[in-house]
Amino acid sequence: MTIGLTDEDRELRDSVRGWAARHATPTVIRDAVEAKVETRPSYWGSLAELGMLGLHLSEENGGAGYGLLETAVVTEELGRSMVPGPFLPTVLVSAVLQEAGRTGELAALADGTLTGAAALQSGSLRIDRDGDALTLSGTSSLVLGGQVGDVFLLAADDRGSLAFVVLGRDRLDVTDLPSHDVVRRNAEITARTLPLVDSDILTLDPQRILDIAATLFAAEASGLADWATTTAADYARVRQQFGRVIGQYQGVKHKAARMLSLTEQARVTAWDAARALGEDVTDAESSLAAAVAAAVAPEAAFQVTKDCIQILGGIGYTWEHDAHLYLRRAQSLRILLGSTASWKRRVANLTIQGARRVLGIDLPDEADRIREDVRAELGAAVALDGAERTSYLAEKGYTSPHLPAPWGKGADAVTQLVIAEELRAVKITPHDMIIGNWVVPTLIAHGSDEQTQRFLPASLRGDIVWCQLFSEPGAGSDLAGLSTKATKVDGGWRLNGQKVWTSMARDAHWGICLARTDGDVPKHKGLSYFLIDIRNSDGLDIRPLREITGEALFNEVFFDDVFVPDDCLVAEPGDGWKLARTTLANERVSLSHDSSLGSGGEALLRLAETVPGGLDDDQLTVLGKVLCDAQSGGLMGLRTTLRSLSGAQPGAESSIAKLLGVEHIQQVWEVAMDWAGPTALLGEQDRRSATQMFLNAQCMSIAGGTTNVQLNIIGERILGLPRDPEPGK
Repeated sequence: MTIGLTDEDRELRDSVRGWAARHATPTVIRDAVEAKVETRPSYWGSLAELGMLGLHLSEENGGAGYGLLETAVVTEELGRSMVPGPFLPTVLVSAVLQEAGRTGELAALADGTLTGAAALQSGSLRIDRDGDALTLSGTSSLVLGGQVGDVFLLAADDRGSLAFVVLGRDRLDVTDLPSHDVVRRNAEITARTLPLVDSDILTLDPQRILDIAATLFAAEASGLADWATTTAADYARVRQQFGRVIGQYQGVKHKAARMLSLTEQARVTAWDAARALGEDVTDAESSLAAAVAAAVAPEAAFQVTKDCIQILGGIGYTWEHDAHLYLRRAQSLRILLGSTASWKRRVANLTIQGARRVLGIDLPDEADRIREDVRAELGAAVALDGAERTSYLAEKGYTSPHLPAPWGKGADAVTQLVIAEELRAVKITPHDMIIGNWVVPTLIAHGSDEQTQRFLPASLRGDIVWCQLFSEPGAGSDLAGLSTKATKVDGGWRLNGQKVWTSMARDAHWGICLARTDGDVPKHKGLSYFLIDIRNSDGLDIRPLREITGEALFNEVFFDDVFVPDDCLVAEPGDGWKLARTTLANERVSLSHDSSLGSGGEALLRLAETVPGGLDDDQLTVLGKVLCDAQSGGLMGLRTTLRSLSGAQPGAESSIAKLLGVEHIQQVWEVAMDWAGPTALLGEQDRRSATQMFLNAQCMSIAGGTTNVQLNIIGERILGLPRDPEPGK
């Protein structure tokens, strides 16, 4: 995985990874660790010859004419390989100078003749003004790359405001410092009434400089997190304790899955920040993207590198293992960029002021042709109303366009997105089948001709409402462990047992039910998939199940010799597990056109406006954290959609999005209830109140597979950790 999504980005990543394997060998890294002082690496010229130092610079400035996204891909990969040398401060300095229009040093920075160094905090460094005379005095904060840097980008106080000066090493008093990061060392500079000229002070907005720095720091942080997650997972697959590899223990497996989630958050926010800085968007929008990356990625890398050492155990605590190098680097990035809390508050303040990240997609040229056909069909739908319109949309394939004809349109990713845009434009909404969205594809793939003709048209136009009879009191997420029994009788089957957590059972016409038809085979092979006539089956007892909200949306369903005819068994006896896991290759593709912060984030912002006296710093920090998680989720959805458009396989984002999304929405309403204060404790709240939403959100980490199960899936299917042992083994 990499920050970039295109084939070219992946080729660039592979090229850099190969170069790093040849040049940044373990011996080279250890030599850098043990060196008395940092020196320019011998391979610096090779890195320059490959064009890595000037990817983001224009050709007239000695670069390759690409953008900051490509440089972010390289930064991520060099961070992943812990490549010694001042790559990060050098590309940061050159990116800032190009934007500032100061081009004199750019060619030398691109060809490796000069290297950069940067201090993003002012320390006691200040610009003094006496008439037209300008001087620099004081001591800088830590200068990243300062021990080998030639061109220094230095933050300084200018009459109470932040400013940046750019000075050559020959004008500065540089002192090497012992550094927490023992691979890339820091320095400080001291100025004693150093004369300046106007051109030494950059006119570029200081916040823009910090945003560029945040983007590149986030890119390197995502590389550090990726190394730590991969290293921990690799170790957990082979290290044995108490007779098992440690990756089979859920404590380790879940920690590794959390590490991957944080890594993906770092990567997706760095990707978006690099995109935003190169796009034609407002300053507020690009600055928001950079602030989210700054608030998320360095902190994620810091947490993940700590977790890596924990999983590695004693070996991770040794000087000889590289894990501490990554921890030191991550912590250094996090501190040098400025406190995570301050960046979270910046995210909160920008969004309160109205900044939003637009998560749009530029569709290919073929979309125009598709759009013409869709508009023609929807034009007829506009003239219809009610059931007549719903039936028309179903017959034309608009209920579920991704399904194969005649049930859908067999729509590819581009077509699905065009259809969604056009439906929204004419304010038409096809029937939402809810549980039927799961049932219909299963019947298309496995049902008989009679079953598809009987159930699909009515489901697509909304004449049949479905419920799902899977979960049981003793099984929960373990569908293979269910015990509802189906016994073969003349003409059909007799079902006995109990289901639970069945939503819509009192409103549904039909239900899909998994029941055990063979108890003498492995548990997942003895299941069958039945269609249950909810309205007309004797022996079916539906009892409302009151939830913690006080409502009764769920139900218990009891089967007492419920007869199901043979023509309501889907596929063959014993095929139930396969059917329960059915997905179509041509899956649904969607892109949210709501706020990038989601409905929960926007609701929290509205509530923030009502807090008496406004939000304090602690509340702003919490709000920023929630909004960062919201935007991360939207970005993961965007990346998944972009992969679909390119025909690529899904990345880790799609698996992690549910985990993060559930925890995000739970946090939204927990915070909302806190901010509502004592009024949130009153009884009989409106169902849309913060209190009711908080209570309702507790089911989200249980329904559809618990958070623990989701962590198992991430650990096993993405990180390759071993499955949990069979009970009793």
